[in-house]
Amino acid sequence: MTDSFDLNQTDRLLTTTRAVRKRLDLTRPVPRDLIMDCIRVASQAPAGSNLQRWRWIVVDDPALKSGLADLYRRAYEPYIASQKVAVDRSGRTGAGAIMDSSDYLSSILHEVPAMVIPCSLGTPVGNQGQVAGFYGSVLPAVWSFMLAARSRGLGTAWTTLHLEYEAEARALLGIPDTVTQVALTPVAYYTGDTFKPGTRRAAEEITYFNGWKS
Repeated sequence: MTDSFDLNQTDRLLTTTRAVRKRLDLTRPVPRDLIMDCIRVASQAPAGSNLQRWRWIVVDDPALKSGLADLYRRAYEPYIASQKVAVDRSGRTGAGAIMDSSDYLSSILHEVPAMVIPCSLGTPVGNQGQVAGFYGSVLPAVWSFMLAARSRGLGTAWTTLHLEYEAEARALLGIPDTVTQVALTPVAYYTGDTFKPGTRRAAEEITYFNGWKS
């Protein structure tokens, strides 16, 4: 008989892995060995043709973190300004907390113990299927990294804004131009484990069988 999973535990992990911003512990160092444990788990993710073209850059040098945070903020400021205008025009409510936490992350990003930049060898080219396959061979590993981090008491947040200045980040870290950066996630211990499932639309509303439902 095969081993069974504790569904309560796995479902809790999958439904309470949140983007952590305000609750990142900036005072507690994160050991490199712990990050490596998360990468070892992430390296079991599926990859197209099992080529495993992912690479991981862990940044814990203060000067390099500051440089990346500066690039992030250069992209963040116009982005969040446009988002706030869009929210005001739409009359949407409930976005204030998310924007406040995003503002906070931008302001303290240089202080996080570590940043992890997942990369993939090569660049996305070709038709939609080929581009989807390129990213589909690395993004599952990034999510696995974030799940592994959560299970070890670490908070993460998936960000991509620094990619607006990808060339500058590449120069800062010595990344070859034949390598594609796909994200940047801060990594820190989180404060307080009271994470809970987010508010989502019912699965029945967003699932169609055997064709699109208009």
